Amino acid sequence: MKLAVKDKYESIIQKSDLVSRDLSWLKFNDRVLDQSKKEERTIFDKLKFLAITASNLDEFFMIRVGSLYNYLDYDKERVDYSGLREEPFKTKLMNDCQVFHKDQHNHFTDVILPGLDQEGVSLVNISKLSDSEKGKVKDYFEKAIYPMLTPMVYDGYRTFPILMNKLLVFGVVTTSPGERKDMKKLSFVQIPSNIPRFFEIERENSLLLIPIEEVIREHIISLFRNVEIEGISLFRITRNGDFTLEESEDMDANFLEEVKRKLMERKTGRVVRIEIEEGYSKWMLNSLLERWNLKMDSVFLTKRASMIDFTGMWQIVGNKRFRDRLPAVPAPVNPLSYPEEGRADIFDTLKSKDILLHHPYNNIDSILDLINKAAEDPDVMAIKMTIYRLAKDSQITKALLKAAENGKHVSVLFEVKARFDEENNIREAKRLQKAGCFVIYGITHLKTHTKLLLIVKKNSSEITRYVHLGSGNYNEDTARLYTDIGLLTTNETLANDVSEFFNVITGHSMPSQYTNLITAPRDMRNQLIDYIEQEAENARNGLPSGIFIKVNSLEDSESIYALYRASQSGVTIKVIVRGICCLRPQRVGLSDKIEVISIVGDFLEHSRIYHFHNNGNTRTYAGSADMMVRSFDKRLESLFKVESPLLEKQLMNILAYNLRDNVNAYTMQEDGTYIAKKPIGDEEEFNVHREFFNLDPDKVSQVQLVN
Repeated sequence: MKLAVKDKYESIIQKSDLVSRDLSWLKFNDRVLDQSKKEERTIFDKLKFLAITASNLDEFFMIRVGSLYNYLDYDKERVDYSGLREEPFKTKLMNDCQVFHKDQHNHFTDVILPGLDQEGVSLVNISKLSDSEKGKVKDYFEKAIYPMLTPMVYDGYRTFPILMNKLLVFGVVTTSPGERKDMKKLSFVQIPSNIPRFFEIERENSLLLIPIEEVIREHIISLFRNVEIEGISLFRITRNGDFTLEESEDMDANFLEEVKRKLMERKTGRVVRIEIEEGYSKWMLNSLLERWNLKMDSVFLTKRASMIDFTGMWQIVGNKRFRDRLPAVPAPVNPLSYPEEGRADIFDTLKSKDILLHHPYNNIDSILDLINKAAEDPDVMAIKMTIYRLAKDSQITKALLKAAENGKHVSVLFEVKARFDEENNIREAKRLQKAGCFVIYGITHLKTHTKLLLIVKKNSSEITRYVHLGSGNYNEDTARLYTDIGLLTTNETLANDVSEFFNVITGHSMPSQYTNLITAPRDMRNQLIDYIEQEAENARNGLPSGIFIKVNSLEDSESIYALYRASQSGVTIKVIVRGICCLRPQRVGLSDKIEVISIVGDFLEHSRIYHFHNNGNTRTYAGSADMMVRSFDKRLESLFKVESPLLEKQLMNILAYNLRDNVNAYTMQEDGTYIAKKPIGDEEEFNVHREFFNLDPDKVSQVQLVN
């Protein structure tokens, strides 16, 4: 991008009161890459974070860049928060993506590869092998790879083949002997996804990893006999994966077929990115650009010294021999509100008190214990829950199947529109349906993102409802990696709210109001803005005020401007946002009193907490919803009020600890950039991803959020 154009775009961007969602996301991936650059991390830990940035970027191109192309291709108007229209914004976005791509690959070649070498792990091509090792590679190719490869030629007689999303592909330019040189033919050889990324050869004190593309490149001539190969180009494409399901009103098999059709479209959607290795055939690339209507700014060049697709690095990170080289995670501790976990009956405990779970510091066992016991308990009459994402071998599904076998009423809302988990959710939902469970496949035009569980149990002459409300998925795998909040309770007020909300989800009901539940799409945005405006009113009247929010993303402009107005009224506002933040903090006259930090480290911050000082009569909510347009308008979401003083103090302490962090925290600047927080002077390191394993109940009970 020319300097004058770059300066012009940057001037427009900085004038806006809002930060672009997509540009903010790129800054988030910068922070993830920064984790890979931390000197104190082992090389395998660094490699893990590099692989995460690659997975993140793949999804970004599929969804966000794919969405942008939906506007460009169909000539629809879109003005980004940055103030830029579609084409200028694409120019800016692609430029920033190119910068990030270069940073990724420089880090890989300058830091990762030398670091692996020091650990006795070398990524090599065939030329670095001994004759006997070359023989092993050749044998592997002939027996395991060659039968799986299918050259697909494109010429005047055959249609252009469908190249799959995110697969490595060799483009091979050939001519026939005796024909003119301009009579070129282009063939494609896709590398199947079920072939390991590296062929491993063990030497006495080292491990050699030969990338699968190098194995194929060495022997690719065997696929093109008696023709002349003029060029071999390795590339990878990313396709548009953004779609909006237009569901019919009756949620039956037709709806499932619609989902399946959209999943197929993902595999053949519009190409939005080409990653290609240097030394490529210009004739081939020009043909691809013309066919896919792309410009060179969508082409990402990779040096031969580097690699295309760092997601393949999971094969190294997951290698058993390196398991002890990843950071050890402390064993989960018992919840502060449930120190007797594992030694007490969960049903009896919940009849006397509420339990707050903070994952992964507290494990998910209490929830699994509750569901498993409910499935077996003859006094349990019904189990209702919402499911957004599940583990691959889910204990939740097994418990629900057991409950159905035992004759209990089981109602499950499976969100089959959960991005990239659609197929797994459809499969699991059908299993439950066949077992006799009442299964709902989502709600028309809305994603069900709320996390709710309701168990109805009769106890002699009374009925008790056991409720779980959370910020995270019912997924045992991610519960070890994501920080989430969960509330277990028999509180009748919340039980009534949750029962009413299930009636909304599964039937046709519109409650006039909830007591301790805020739901979307009906009330959430307005209710939160009301609370923000109450803090502003208190500040104007000289009363104590303060707003503390922790979310994954902050993007909703109405909420952002409400926070701006509160700042201008004198309210201290501290926001912890892991990823996208479209609010511009610390702008004079606009957001002077707003501080934004981001926590990025060993765990993925996923909990959402909203705390309002309210002149000492505090309001504290947690739940599944971020401050995003999609959360407020396009999803079924819920936030639950925590009234127990002890549990509210725990939530306040989570906010306070996050604000104290000086290891994983980054402070957002007015221009949308981030600066890593460091210990100042003699200040000790404070790492929330370790401190929560060592909570002191006395300190938690005394926590104060400083305004």
